[in-house]
Amino acid sequence: MPLDPSAVGRSYPPTPPYLVGREKIREFAKAIGATDPAYHDPEAARALGYADVIAPPTFPTVVSFASNNAVVDDPDLAIDYSRVVHGDQRFQYTRPIVAGDELVGRQVISEVISRGGHDFITTRTDITDAAGEPVAVAWSKLVIRGEG
Repeated sequence: MPLDPSAVGRSYPPTPPYLVGREKIREFAKAIGATDPAYHDPEAARALGYADVIAPPTFPTVVSFASNNAVVDDPDLAIDYSRVVHGDQRFQYTRPIVAGDELVGRQVISEVISRGGHDFITTRTDITDAAGEPVAVAWSKLVIRGEG
């Protein structure tokens, strides 16, 4: 059964606060092969004007993934996760993510379409810091493969 396009605009509760740790940034950078010293060495990051190591550009995935679970688990959408393929990911930054940040993601469904027997759902996660100031926006497109 195709996804209901009336889901566009549906929002979900904010994620629990995520405390960005220096080691988590280093682990993430290592996992994706990011070697910039500012991702690994606090002194290199401070030389660039940051308080601590900064996160690679795709790091908001860590926060947005938690909020994506709310969409996938939404009983009104009835998404069969065994048929889900990640289709696209984009980020827009207000500022870099720095070790010590406490981040919260708020997600909304921004698009639902069907094409060629497959459903596509795009979500937008607004990521803010502990003070509620914007840090980044993450868009994610999931493809729910048809049964054919």
